[in-house]
Amino acid sequence: MKKPTSIPSAWEHVQLGAMLADLKEEHYRTVLTLSALLELLLEKGIVTVEELQAKTSQLDGQMDEQLHKLISSSLRPIQ
Repeated sequence: MKKPTSIPSAWEHVQLGAMLADLKEEHYRTVLTLSALLELLLEKGIVTVEELQAKTSQLDGQMDEQLHKLISSSLRPIQ
């Protein structure tokens, strides 16, 4: 027998909103740090825009491939 699900209280909604705000702040700081690092690497001539674009495309392709495998494996018919 399943337990009935409880409706979150107003306080739980407030806590969830606060957690989301914290995540957004953390994400912003991470993106800001990465942007600063990329700018420095470009300014110092350590990497080129073309190298960054190539690596980004490579990693994006790998992520797409992994996601496709994950979805394919989870959608197998039940036998």
